Amino acid sequence: MRKYTPARLAALALAAALMAVLFLSACGQQPQGETEPAGEKETPAVNVNYGISNPWDSLMPYYSVSGSNYSRIIYDKIYDRLAYVQADGTCLPRAAQSWESADDGYAILFHLDPKATFHDGTPVTAQHWADTITLVTNPACETLGRATFVGLAGTDETGAAVAGETLGVEAVDEATLKLTFTSPVLPEEFLVDKNRDIYVLPTHLLGDIPPEEMMTDDFWLSPVGSGPCKYVSEVSGSTLVLESNPDYQLGKPGFDTLTITVMDKSNLLTALIAGDLDYYAFGGSLSEENKPVAEQAGFQVLEGEVPNTFFELMINNETIASADLRHAIEKALDKELLCQQNSGTRGTTTSSSILPGTPYSSPETQGTYDPQGAKELLASAGYNGETYTLACTSQRANLAALVQQNLKDVGIQVEIETVDSATMFAGMYDGTYDLGLASHTPTTLPLWFTGERFAPDHNLFHVADLSHYTQLLSAIRSETQERARIDLVDEFEAYLNQEMPFVPLWFTHALHVQSNTVTGIDYPASACCNENVWQWEKKA
Repeated sequence: MRKYTPARLAALALAAALMAVLFLSACGQQPQGETEPAGEKETPAVNVNYGISNPWDSLMPYYSVSGSNYSRIIYDKIYDRLAYVQADGTCLPRAAQSWESADDGYAILFHLDPKATFHDGTPVTAQHWADTITLVTNPACETLGRATFVGLAGTDETGAAVAGETLGVEAVDEATLKLTFTSPVLPEEFLVDKNRDIYVLPTHLLGDIPPEEMMTDDFWLSPVGSGPCKYVSEVSGSTLVLESNPDYQLGKPGFDTLTITVMDKSNLLTALIAGDLDYYAFGGSLSEENKPVAEQAGFQVLEGEVPNTFFELMINNETIASADLRHAIEKALDKELLCQQNSGTRGTTTSSSILPGTPYSSPETQGTYDPQGAKELLASAGYNGETYTLACTSQRANLAALVQQNLKDVGIQVEIETVDSATMFAGMYDGTYDLGLASHTPTTLPLWFTGERFAPDHNLFHVADLSHYTQLLSAIRSETQERARIDLVDEFEAYLNQEMPFVPLWFTHALHVQSNTVTGIDYPASACCNENVWQWEKKA
């Protein structure tokens, strides 16, 4: 028997209602007594049912408390980005048709697609992009996404514009955007690192909203973007209905509506097999034990070639203030067991957030599981039996229980709190939780993870003194010679290993379930928080 949760029922009801409206508007209601002209056939609206295991926390793309991929994958549909980033780090045109270095590497010129328009029909210009960045870097604007612009000329260490200095953003002409930085930047590295967090806003519609009220204004309850899909309706935390944008510059998606439904991760494959879903994020990934289930149901399953997920144990460095105690936590964790239980043979344990196989990755330090060493460190740390809260999402409850047992075995008391992803990150951000189990999408850049975690306005780990972190990060960002940069990254990694502000756990490859109803999906690229929905096709 199928399980119909309230969210699922609400989603199906919304989808059915919207489909009916679109069907009638597309076909036209016949006045009473009239019949359909001979030879004409009704064309039913085509809806793609899309599943996601965690909710987005805002429809304002620069106001995501969690900064999670579940929010980014939603923004990807409504708003436009400069480029489309593939799983291997290759960047393809999206809002920008091309890009190039300028001013001896201190600037990037983006040549925008002149066909791009907002959902209200207004052409997207370089001025919209410049005004968006000016707005988000305005200190009066209480954005949570400002750290994206750290390093842009005229900003401080938080990404906020500095009074009296020239902000490094300029609309050279209607179709050319220029970004200028405090140190040389390679265009492709910038896009791989920042593209998923930069969106153009309809600034021509935002002029009457004070900057200090911008993030929470009612405009974002029914937003206007320029992405491949248009907003239709939302049931907060449960369902989002979008419609295809026929004027999207890269092409109209091959469907009429996209209904995004939040459901427990354990139900995603069941719903796909039952026909209630056409596809689910991210990339249709599933657990190894469910691979034969999907295959027996007639679905093709492929393994990704690039590691698409990094697992970590977040630590609140304010409540767990001793580095010895944080090291004790790391030594107490049997990473091999945790990895095996979660990712099977597709996982590889790690002592670093740097993606394996890149010039910046170092040989792995194996054998860190050391319960006796953990107990000795507990004594030197002065641990007095405090109970720490460990936050996790429901699909990681079993993993959290193993972590809890590992820590209990060395004498550390942990209480598990199961919440949704947005609540977990918000709780780590405001200090509610001491520990949190999280996963992230890695890139080939050395600072893809750490670069934003140690910004003053996004100090997720509550590090008391960020000065040495920020000095090292600044030096790495400023260095353009690869060998010297590798040496600086090694120095930074050594400092991370000394302080242990978080515990790296493992990397894993995804298994992608291929949709039987939608063609054209680039499954691996969803790990980069973008999906090529303009190339998706679902037949009626």
